[in-house]
Amino acid sequence: MKLLTVFHSFASSVSIVTLFFLNGCSGPQSALNPAGPSALAIANLWWGMFGFFALVLVVVVALWLYAMWRKPVSLTETQANRLHQRWIIGGGLILPFMTIIVLLSFSIPMGYSMLPLPLDGQAPLRIDITAHQWKWEVYYPDADVKTKNELHLPAGVPIDIHVRSADVIHSFWVPRLAGKIDVVPGRTNILRLEADAPGRFRGQCAEFCGKWHALMILMVEAHTPEAFETWLEGRKHE
Repeated sequence: MKLLTVFHSFASSVSIVTLFFLNGCSGPQSALNPAGPSALAIANLWWGMFGFFALVLVVVVALWLYAMWRKPVSLTETQANRLHQRWIIGGGLILPFMTIIVLLSFSIPMGYSMLPLPLDGQAPLRIDITAHQWKWEVYYPDADVKTKNELHLPAGVPIDIHVRSADVIHSFWVPRLAGKIDVVPGRTNILRLEADAPGRFRGQCAEFCGKWHALMILMVEAHTPEAFETWLEGRKHE
């Protein structure tokens, strides 16, 4: 009974602390507040890992409390050795192996869904982005339109962002739309992202790149497809 009371107190404390920290799961740069398919896959992966390892933590703590409060049992040397072997095999081999299998079973498909793979019957819109110290140069090759520190895109349309660096290593990241990708000098990397609905989002360089790294911000606006075409046409004449 005493063990049960201690366990309930521990579980309640963990729940309160968890809820306290989860207050920060929303906001303009929260990867746990997804607004696109790639970001949703990342958020689901995070929540899945969080739930799984929270369960592991509860089980381990429960076993620890049980070991502390249980009454001693008299064992022969043979029985003690057999018990030790079971814990070593179960806790040292079977548990880690099963943990890896469970994590890979849902993380690999989610990671695969975020790759810039060919789409059936649809060609993603290409946008080229060049990172400089400390700004983003955005180029729409199909329309020959350039912007600075602004990324406009149509909602509901897959976008392939081709990123490269003009100087040092940067990292392109719009947390609510997709994962991050390194921007490396001499190499072009591709990131697939998509916005579910029109809205405003905030991007950020996620790799320290010098004195004004913190100010290397990218404002992202998703339009309806019609509004995006209107915006694009308007920029052609500037």
